[in-house]
Amino acid sequence: MNVITKMRLLIHLARWRAGWYRQNTRYAYTVPGNPKFMGPRDAVRACIEDGDVVALSGLGGNQRATILYYALRDLFKETGHPCDLTVLPIGGIGGRGLVPGTVEELGQAGLTRRFISGHLETFKSLLKLADEGQLEVQTLPQGMLAFLIEGQGRGESSLTHTTGVGTFVDPRVGRGSAVANSAEQFVTVDGDRLRYEIPKVNVALFNAPAADREGNIYVKNCAMIAESREITRAARRNGGKVVVTVGLVVDKGYDDVFLPAHDVDAIVVWRRTEQVGGTPHHRYWPMFTTDSDLPVDEAIARVRFTNYVLGITPRRTPGEFALARLAASVFAQHARSGCYVNIGVGLPEEVCRVIVEAGLLEKITLLTESGVLGGLPAPGVFFGTAVCPERILSSAEIFRLCYERLDVAILGVLQADSAGNVNVSKRGEGAINYVGPGGFIDLTTAARMVIFVSSWVAGAKAGLIGGRIKIDPKGKPKFVDKVDEITFSGQKALEAGKKVFYVTNVGTFHLTSRGMALINVMPGVDIQKDVLDASPMRVVLPESGDVPVVEPAIVTGEGFRLSLEP
Repeated sequence: MNVITKMRLLIHLARWRAGWYRQNTRYAYTVPGNPKFMGPRDAVRACIEDGDVVALSGLGGNQRATILYYALRDLFKETGHPCDLTVLPIGGIGGRGLVPGTVEELGQAGLTRRFISGHLETFKSLLKLADEGQLEVQTLPQGMLAFLIEGQGRGESSLTHTTGVGTFVDPRVGRGSAVANSAEQFVTVDGDRLRYEIPKVNVALFNAPAADREGNIYVKNCAMIAESREITRAARRNGGKVVVTVGLVVDKGYDDVFLPAHDVDAIVVWRRTEQVGGTPHHRYWPMFTTDSDLPVDEAIARVRFTNYVLGITPRRTPGEFALARLAASVFAQHARSGCYVNIGVGLPEEVCRVIVEAGLLEKITLLTESGVLGGLPAPGVFFGTAVCPERILSSAEIFRLCYERLDVAILGVLQADSAGNVNVSKRGEGAINYVGPGGFIDLTTAARMVIFVSSWVAGAKAGLIGGRIKIDPKGKPKFVDKVDEITFSGQKALEAGKKVFYVTNVGTFHLTSRGMALINVMPGVDIQKDVLDASPMRVVLPESGDVPVVEPAIVTGEGFRLSLEP
């Protein structure tokens, strides 16, 4: 990436940051002869009533209907209406209490009464209300939410599935769906399955690239469509309203119609409506579209530079790079060419980088739960999009594809235990520390092989000195006897015949019927002191007591190579 490109990116980010707090919800953009075009406040007044169930679309910093969130907030503050809403985004599209213009604008006491989402961690203003006793919070696996909303579009009120059995959403095992201030459950036991349900959606609210003057909606040059179509069909089936904010007004025939005008009640034209976080539709980045005009390497460089400037990309250590190479080698040893792979956030993104740099991107298909298929999943502020994607599906379509043929999921860990259970949903006590499952339960249920990637100890770094790993004993063990909450059931994975690996700074564990078996160890690691004595987790060693040592190329990166079997 050259200096001119870097300067342009810096100017782009500066312009975005300067506009964070500039919004006007009182304007009106009208089209003669078409009353569906209106200002944001008018759209809210016309389409959203007290007590409505408002479904949203998007993931990460993408597809935010920012001007509509502001209009809802402003009208409520001034008039007290609309109020007592149920707000339902499937994915995490909050701002972590830092970025304005997200769903967190709806974190006003009285405006939102109930909040339902697959991933909760990014919605700090809403979780704070929950801890104050002013908001009900519910969570369900993201794929199940997508299927439920899709089903409502067909007139279905619930679904049964094996997904979630043995995890915390199973009322026999954990909390079920209720996170805060509710005794109501949206999941019940139905034989050997779980039955899921949610309230009926009667408002769909989302962001799309463009509309023509007749009111047809287009998604040309979008980075994702997520749940846009499904929430529209659900709201229509349930006799509700559909509100869309767009960045462009175009001529009819601009592209294939995504939603016909008769399915839309209000269209709000706002020039700053975003394709991805910080990038409006009228200046869209082609690299996030199916018509990308950039080589993958150049697009990746731009994404990394942007995340670096924003301070989102973690500064990885040599020990973490060695961990990523070890996880990538486990992947290459057990995966095959042509496989479908999902990559989680955090350390799994480093594993993905290693896989790509080893030249394996053309031999596998990566996917993201937002619906992006192919290309390279984008990290950081762009999570949920992909660089140079091959196809962009809805989230319901991508989860269906996962259940049909997901081969590998590479995911992170908050805690793992002696039974192979993993917790990624509960970081601590109170709603403010609750993460939610996101798509984790669906993905680990669907995948034939799961590779968990984690540091051995929370809050401590593993150093790399002279090709040997040095473990910092300080910090909190992540591998424990029993996790605080089960988001992945080791027992259910064994029953399903899955291959499950846990790759750490000290080495790799394989889930077996005997327990968590240590199958290799990093050079420099003392098994007794650094593993057995340092962790509450019960570890199974080979009968011989000899654990293979990870080869030097994986640790240092010198001469490191990866290949996949056909």
